[in-house]
Amino acid sequence: MGELSGKVVVITGGGGILCSALAEGLARDGAKIVALDLAEDKAEATAERVRNAGSAGFALKANVLSRQDLERALVKVLSTFGRVDSLVNGAGGNHPRATTSAEQPLFDLAEDAVRSVFDLNFMGTFLASQVFGRAMAEQGEGVILNIVSMNAIRPLTRIPAYSAAKAAVANFTQWLAVHLAQEYSPRIRVVGIAPGFFLTDQNRFLLFDDQNELTPRGKQILAHTPLGRFGEPEDLLGAVRWLLSPGAAFVTGVVIPIDGGFSAYSGV
Repeated sequence: MGELSGKVVVITGGGGILCSALAEGLARDGAKIVALDLAEDKAEATAERVRNAGSAGFALKANVLSRQDLERALVKVLSTFGRVDSLVNGAGGNHPRATTSAEQPLFDLAEDAVRSVFDLNFMGTFLASQVFGRAMAEQGEGVILNIVSMNAIRPLTRIPAYSAAKAAVANFTQWLAVHLAQEYSPRIRVVGIAPGFFLTDQNRFLLFDDQNELTPRGKQILAHTPLGRFGEPEDLLGAVRWLLSPGAAFVTGVVIPIDGGFSAYSGV
């Protein structure tokens, strides 16, 4: 994958489990990585993984809901590397207070929790795409990759805010692909991936109990995943490498499922 050597990739949510693995993998291909995260220590840990992989990179504390933070990050990226080749919108997540349960029915979900989930997932993607997309428009080329979710394709029970927000991100991926290509440059592409069930800090409480045993929901997920396991962070890397590379130059406006066959299985 020498096609990514020297490319500058900005990753929001760069301190997370999935995005830090992507950062390290892309760094091994020679990409220069900028990890943005509200948790500065986690972003720094990702930057260290990038440097250990033999590539250049740095971390910045940034809130994807703050245009000021994002614009400050863009200035730093351009002053350091001179351009932005790719933006990976990885910041996102769910919240327990926006998740239904016997003790917390739909009708009692807190409005602020639902808004926070929608804002983090959709508005965080929207604002970062505005700020870094402008730089790509000025360059006349670039790739925006949105981390969507299987929930956008097949809504799951218990997580209405997260499912709706990710569906909005999927729709925005298509809209933005058309807009940037038609209004600015056909060499700007917007794509997405829809991970299936990967074990992260945000969903662990839904999949495993306090004894680290699978919950009924966790068992049901595996029963409906033909490959019979949860995804590993590295399982995302091959598709992301392809989508960011010139090898996908005629691919835009699509969301690629990476789900172990979950979306293909009807349950019978």
